[in-house]
Amino acid sequence: MSRRARHRVTLPRSSRAITHRRSHAPLSLAPQHKRALKHATLRDCSRRCVYCAIRLDYAFATLDHVFPVAHGGTHTPGNLVAACVACNRLKGDLLPHDFFGRYPWAGANFMHYARTAHRALKRSARRAVSLAYAA
Repeated sequence: MSRRARHRVTLPRSSRAITHRRSHAPLSLAPQHKRALKHATLRDCSRRCVYCAIRLDYAFATLDHVFPVAHGGTHTPGNLVAACVACNRLKGDLLPHDFFGRYPWAGANFMHYARTAHRALKRSARRAVSLAYAA
């Protein structure tokens, strides 16, 4: 038996941790707050879809959570980007490294246009794109 195995301590998991589920219901924000958030996100993304780089009008732009809410993502500005409807549907609830690995062109555009995205998300995109192009 190794030295490390002898000193390993396992703690029992609490029943609350096992049964606790996150609610995937969208955050209910006031309409004026949603509009302000959408305008700010469009401004920060140069009024372009961060995945396919087409120009976006306010009426046709959607807010996309880079790290999906279904996987524990937040509604913070560092996780929100502007995307067209087609790209938002294409991404769905894929994690960033899965999406950028499958569609490296989207990752390259993301690194260029998502100026306010969290830097960990950009690092993940850069890594996924380089691995996709290397394969």
